[in-house]
Amino acid sequence: MAGSAAFAPLLFQIISYFRFLVRSGNAHGLHSPFVFGLYAHVINHTGHFAAYEAVEARRRELLTDPTRIQVRDFGAGSRTGAGRQRRLRDIARTAAKPPKLGQLLFRLVNQFQPRTVVELGTSLGLTTAYLSAANSRARVLTFEGCPATAEVARETFQSLGLANIRLVEGNLDDTLAPTLATLAEPVDFAFFDGNHRYEPTLRYFEQLNQHRSEHSVFVLDDIHWSGEMERAWEAIRQHPDVTLTLDLFYIGLVFFRRNQPKQHFTLRFDHVVDKVLEASIRLSS
Repeated sequence: MAGSAAFAPLLFQIISYFRFLVRSGNAHGLHSPFVFGLYAHVINHTGHFAAYEAVEARRRELLTDPTRIQVRDFGAGSRTGAGRQRRLRDIARTAAKPPKLGQLLFRLVNQFQPRTVVELGTSLGLTTAYLSAANSRARVLTFEGCPATAEVARETFQSLGLANIRLVEGNLDDTLAPTLATLAEPVDFAFFDGNHRYEPTLRYFEQLNQHRSEHSVFVLDDIHWSGEMERAWEAIRQHPDVTLTLDLFYIGLVFFRRNQPKQHFTLRFDHVVDKVLEASIRLSS
């Protein structure tokens, strides 16, 4: 019974991915110069940044760490149905964002150079490290509900020498709004990875929406993780303040650019079909 319960979300995601592929595209046919440049030169950038190496070295340490910690989860739970006692190596393997997504977030921060970055859901601190390393002058606020996980994240930041991060520990329902109220500047970049349910996602979006500017960028993780998350993503797409969204399946990008018609793009990211096509074009040119 437990196995079938754990399989249901995976089956949903597989079906969602096939639906996504049917309606998705790539750079060909993009008529928005802003979206084309972002997609071609940032999202699908294949170059290497030196900062990647240190974060991935820390990931390798965690992937071999057998230490058990007591996990406290305020969100929608683990993808794998894992219990509360978990090894760090298992969290690093199944819960931490993979390198391709962490590095995409790095490139987005590197591109937009935000002054204030907010992350909902620190986990072991690997994604936070990518956000921090992309702009050392930024102030990174990251929120984590689990005390044991937060402690490991602090070790991650210390080992990587990242001094521009403030970790706020506690339930997001209690910590987010009061912390945002203390900010003197708008939230320029926000990464949502805290609670994969419909109502909390929209509530956190509205709270952060009160503290952003027209140049802010919001990134939502796992927008096709469940029916609830797909409904939340659709509601955010239709929000009156939102003018541009990009659905990359794994994540969704939200922009608030004024004087622009409302547009939505469904684009493939890191897909084998596009890699083959790009290689064929290079060979034929």
